[in-house]
Amino acid sequence: MTSEPYPRRWVIAVIAALAILIGACADEGDEATTTSDSTEETTSTTSDSVTTASTDSTTPSTESTNTTESTTPTASTATTAGLPGEEISGYVTDGDVLGVVAVGHDDVLNIRALPGTNQRVVTTADPTDVDLVATGRARLLPKSIWWEVEHRGRTGWASSRFLGHVAGTDDVTAAFLADYGERPVADTLVELGELVAAEFASVDPPSRIVLTVGPSVGDLGEVTYDVIGLGDDSVLGFRLHLFAVQLDDGESFELRTIEQTLFCARGTSGEICV
Repeated sequence: MTSEPYPRRWVIAVIAALAILIGACADEGDEATTTSDSTEETTSTTSDSVTTASTDSTTPSTESTNTTESTTPTASTATTAGLPGEEISGYVTDGDVLGVVAVGHDDVLNIRALPGTNQRVVTTADPTDVDLVATGRARLLPKSIWWEVEHRGRTGWASSRFLGHVAGTDDVTAAFLADYGERPVADTLVELGELVAAEFASVDPPSRIVLTVGPSVGDLGEVTYDVIGLGDDSVLGFRLHLFAVQLDDGESFELRTIEQTLFCARGTSGEICV
């Protein structure tokens, strides 16, 4: 019997060893691919985290906001370069006295740290406040214009949609009655106010008619309405403070007096709009 150069069991052992070696090489290739994917994913995550942190730093967190409010109550927290929107000029100058307009009697005007409705509120103004002072800074956002104002010892930004330059206050009862023809009567003070306000409003464009001070009844009934948006680039609108007497039937009110405060769109010269 002829002997084999290499016993069969050796050949089998060599083949098995080669198979194990090839498998090990294949496993190393898969692991390297997995490691590469993992590294790329980690890098992307790290990059996103850095970007998010940088973006967040431009909008103060609640904690930093509280700190800023308590330490610098009258200072704006952002530089011009860091403000939303773009800088614009016109319609408001440093020192202009502004009033809140067209804010409901059960609401307030928010004054915010930066321009935009998503910014934190630093203070508020009541619907009939007429003592806000402009700093002269204005920003244009995609759908709104914001003015920087000082109010109650704080500085912040408010939407120009709810601000007007304050002019004079006059008794306009006689002029109204001359046009209307008689003293109007209504079942409620609210209805009376709406009736009178409609006479001051424009149809095209339609004015905003807003109840800014709810009705009260004493010796005289009182109610206040704002009529804003007259299609005039000078006169923004009016605040109408109505006084009325309750008639003997105890169920209706008759107009006595109208005090009208004039609001201007671009500025004032004395007690008139420019």
